[in-house]
Amino acid sequence: AILVVVVGVHSSWRAVVIVVVGILVSVVAGWYALGRRGVRRWIGVGVAIAGVGTLIAGFLAAEMHGLRVAVATALGVLAVASARVALRRSVRAMRRIALSRNPVPPARNPVLFINLKSGGGKAERFHLVDECRARGIEPIVLEPGDDLLQLAEKAIADGADVVGMAGGDGSQALVATAAIAHDVPHVVVPSGTRNHFALDLGLDREDVVGALDAFGDGVERRVDIAEVNGRVFVNNASAGVYAAVVQAPEYRDAKRSTVLAMLPDLIGPDATPPDLRFTGPDGTAHDTADVILVSNDPYQLHELLGRGTRQRLDHGALGIVAVRIGSAREAGRMVALEMTGRATRFQGWLEWTAADFRIDSGAPVEIGVDGEALRLEPPLSFRTRPGALRVRLPRHAIGHSPTARAVHVVSRSTIADLLRLLAGRSPTSVR
Repeated sequence: AILVVVVGVHSSWRAVVIVVVGILVSVVAGWYALGRRGVRRWIGVGVAIAGVGTLIAGFLAAEMHGLRVAVATALGVLAVASARVALRRSVRAMRRIALSRNPVPPARNPVLFINLKSGGGKAERFHLVDECRARGIEPIVLEPGDDLLQLAEKAIADGADVVGMAGGDGSQALVATAAIAHDVPHVVVPSGTRNHFALDLGLDREDVVGALDAFGDGVERRVDIAEVNGRVFVNNASAGVYAAVVQAPEYRDAKRSTVLAMLPDLIGPDATPPDLRFTGPDGTAHDTADVILVSNDPYQLHELLGRGTRQRLDHGALGIVAVRIGSAREAGRMVALEMTGRATRFQGWLEWTAADFRIDSGAPVEIGVDGEALRLEPPLSFRTRPGALRVRLPRHAIGHSPTARAVHVVSRSTIADLLRLLAGRSPTSVR
């Protein structure tokens, strides 16, 4: 596939230059527009549109005729499919191993907390309350003003031997806090908006009712959780530009207009760098970063704004990413790398794992924790708690984690795994 593209580029190098110029102009002008207001923003938008026009002109001038494009596309699809087959663990083998190690009997006194508003009303659409009652699960529907953590504590005190949450990741973390404190298994029902935790556990996020099978004859595993200043999170916590935006009261109802209104103060030429002090992986002290992302086990990230996944939830470490964009030129490079899925190559990108992490600041820090906007007093102390949470899963979830199927063919880790496979060794991603 790469060879076909290279041949086409060689015969159309002038068009390729035009395409590259179009990309650079549109990216830099677009970033300029985001960091300004008024007339200067509209000038940036106009230049960005001109860049897009140049990009289109380059494609029209290229000699990548239909057959060549079709062949390159077909070979690319075949490459991805072949890599997935080569690297994916056998679902049947994964189920056999998991079921032999961690079978659990049906819950005696199961309780499920349900947020009817989460995920645009998923719980109501799937008639989750009725489904619970039909299976002998006690449904507790959350009302405005309810203290979820307190309700979970009370349910366990009243005899619940398995507790679950039907809602978003922030709610999952609160119920998990009570489950961990009393060593009670937790069931994840993906009725929230994104449900990253459910995704990485291997649950089908569209099969909300099917997740209830975990209360029956399912399997159990221990997974890690993370904490920031004693507050549990199951996915990630973010400080910096994103955290500042989600603090705005109007963000949930008008995301796009809120972002456009706030970005000039956050990334514009007169913006004050965030007061976020931390120590990098090599021991170097840093006094700021535009984004700091701390995750419960490391994500596989190829772009900062992408939906990363975690290969494992029992790695026993925090995943830490810090990004600093020092100038408009660096911003353009970062955006270009982000657009091509190579953000990790940006010079201001730091990524590492650790058992704990600390952020210092001279004022309360705005932070997004599992999608919830918070403001915490410094220092922010992060730590991992390996294997702290007992999670029950339905049998049909075993082996269906998207990380078992996701393959980034051009990433160094995938190429290294394919070379190990060719040498007769086990790829690191499937151990």
